[in-house]
Amino acid sequence: MSTTANGNDSKKFKGDIRGPGAPSRVIHIRKLPNDVTETEVISLGLPFGDATNLLMLKAKNQAFLEMNSEEAAQNMVGYYSTVMPFIRNHHVYVQFSNHKELKTDNSPNQERAQAALRALSAAHVDPAAAAPSTVLRVVVENLVYPVNLDALCQIFSRFGTVLRIIVFTKNSQFQALLQYPDGVSAQSAKLSLDGQNIYNGCCTLRISFSKLTSLNVKYNNEKSRDFTRPDLPSGDSQPVMEHPAMATAFTPGIISASPYAGATHAFPPTFTIQQAGLTVPALPGALASLSLPGATRLGFPHIPAGHCVLLVSNLNPERVTPHCLFILFGVYGDVMRVKILFNKKENALVQMSDSTQAQLAMSHLNGQRLHGKPLRITLSKHTSVQLPREGHEDQGLTKDYSNSPLHRFKKPGSKNYSNIFPPSATLHLSNIPPSVVEDDLKLLFSSSGAAVKAFKFFQKDHKMALIQMGSVEEAIESLIEFHNHDLGENHHLRVSFSKSSI
Repeated sequence: MSTTANGNDSKKFKGDIRGPGAPSRVIHIRKLPNDVTETEVISLGLPFGDATNLLMLKAKNQAFLEMNSEEAAQNMVGYYSTVMPFIRNHHVYVQFSNHKELKTDNSPNQERAQAALRALSAAHVDPAAAAPSTVLRVVVENLVYPVNLDALCQIFSRFGTVLRIIVFTKNSQFQALLQYPDGVSAQSAKLSLDGQNIYNGCCTLRISFSKLTSLNVKYNNEKSRDFTRPDLPSGDSQPVMEHPAMATAFTPGIISASPYAGATHAFPPTFTIQQAGLTVPALPGALASLSLPGATRLGFPHIPAGHCVLLVSNLNPERVTPHCLFILFGVYGDVMRVKILFNKKENALVQMSDSTQAQLAMSHLNGQRLHGKPLRITLSKHTSVQLPREGHEDQGLTKDYSNSPLHRFKKPGSKNYSNIFPPSATLHLSNIPPSVVEDDLKLLFSSSGAAVKAFKFFQKDHKMALIQMGSVEEAIESLIEFHNHDLGENHHLRVSFSKSSI
């Protein structure tokens, strides 16, 4: 189907009112700001290939952008499904058009669009003109709270389209290499973000231009991503870089091996960007969020309170219980309510006490295996989990934990805030009574059929120990089963994931 635009195109052309359809070279862009320019619309597509035609429907705040190939269009739509596109602080929506090509006329509007297309075609653009490189090297100093690939990607997307990103630990510092399509974006990001704190008083960004001119990414996973290539495999190992400078970059450190197992480019964005600046989880406790203008740090207001409910899917309906989700998600925040869906028991809603804890739980548990199946976690559209009405029995599938004594984070400034780690095969045990010895604990943790690989008491404090299970999945299930286990002498075992191994 083709479209002919003329001087009255905004009156005649109703746009695509159906949902995103089959792939097409034509991209439908909606919710554009009133004063948007042709150049701004075309720039959305440039990182993925040349744009060959443009139809602006300014009266409807819409546009149609035709790319030079269906592959370029697919990469563009795939990228913007994971990273929200913004023009002048307006979130715009990108989807495939129902139209397969654009046919346009010679109206004044179209002449302006064609001039913009010619000016911005790849043959006329020198992407490195404004800066020494389109690749930035980012070092995060004073890393008190976890920062991951998704967080950096969303922060840096504020200044342009992030094409590729690699995160690694080098010299005991969490670092990243990040590539923009043009030097202007790289320069703007460096000027705006260098020296800023992601959180109040910590996680400081140090940014410099990299000597690399391009990044070659082989895998889309938690360590690296190429948003122009959504077809890349997730890979079973660390990304392999062709550039020799990258060979020494991937060493164990702050980001543990595969903390987000199974995550790919389709991992839901943990962070969003809004008009007032960057919006990422606010800090727990007394650390307040700050505003960006005039400050020497990034301002992160709270994520809306409606985002504290998580939708958890791909559960094992034969084994999952509200209690098991309460204990597991409780590692990353205080769980208020859990509802396993009555007609779809492989799905559940988990309500955390605030949006920060919801984001922590989602980023650490998405893709982890529970009862033999990888968890899929997204933010729910619900603002709270409803309890069943009185007299309505739901087979115990909904539980209210708002007054539970097992909440780990109810005390402001609790030390548990600084002990949040991704799931690992090694568990940290505490509150062990003097009468309990190594064999007692090894016997307890192997009683469910799991393998205990190693055990070690803390040298200075026998109330604490590390126990290494056969796999991360076994450790997750052991934590669920034995956290708060009664060891006698009024001691209930405390279990959490460890950052150390034995």
